[in-house]
Amino acid sequence: MTQTVHAKKRFGQNFLQDEAILEQIADAAQLTKDDAVLEIGPGTGALTMRLAARAGSVVAVEIDESLRDVLVPALSSAQAANVTVLFGDILKTDLGALRKKYNNGKHFKVVANLPYYISTPVIMKLLRDEVPPASCTVMLQKEMAERMSASPGGKEYGALSVAVQYYASPGLICEVPPEAFRPRPKVTSRVIRLLPLDVPPVTVKNEEFFFRVVEASFAHRRKTLVNSLGADPVLRLSKEQIADALRKIPAATKSEDRDGRTDFLPVDIRAERLTIGQFALLSDFLYN
Repeated sequence: MTQTVHAKKRFGQNFLQDEAILEQIADAAQLTKDDAVLEIGPGTGALTMRLAARAGSVVAVEIDESLRDVLVPALSSAQAANVTVLFGDILKTDLGALRKKYNNGKHFKVVANLPYYISTPVIMKLLRDEVPPASCTVMLQKEMAERMSASPGGKEYGALSVAVQYYASPGLICEVPPEAFRPRPKVTSRVIRLLPLDVPPVTVKNEEFFFRVVEASFAHRRKTLVNSLGADPVLRLSKEQIADALRKIPAATKSEDRDGRTDFLPVDIRAERLTIGQFALLSDFLYN
């Protein structure tokens, strides 16, 4: 007799049911038998079985203890003999200890259907880990996935775009409609694949200060960058300092300069126009 599983709002649960999309996510993770997978939020195990068939081993971390009677039996077959199920909160999990115990301290490949309300802290925890994943293939709310992969100049581009792209190279995979889930969410989802970088794309004098500058720059999107940064109570910068720094930052890369002339950023520019490289220069000038 099949046990009925009720999704819990407090865990943001929506169980993916679409067979084709489950296959697409498993394929997007690009797994081999040499890979160890960390799956976050296995739910009822539908995706877990597909990962087990492709990878050498799978460690599935589920926050909902009430799913034990469904998940453990579902993964008890010989086809899932390489799966270890753990119950706990991934945000409170020691990733280093997990790697050491289940993967000889090496990189996992992460696959996850993340509840929308914890997706950003989970992804940033993974990307900032001492040994980040070899890859992260995750399903998110569509708008969030598009913000993570956005380029400068668009409305989706913001502090999250810069933070994610400081650590990883993002690539959008596929859209997932609400009807692919049970129960149906009110929004469309999107799968994104993040490939952590060996080194950040820019070098900054102080990472904490850099991220504070980025966060403050986007705090008031309709304001100019001078006004947004000037209003931040932590940075405590004068508008003159910010304007002076902007006047030192090239508006284009050398390959884009024409006739050997270098133009610099205007003082009335808004945050969404700056590349991650320009934010790094701004941060360094202000840090001085």
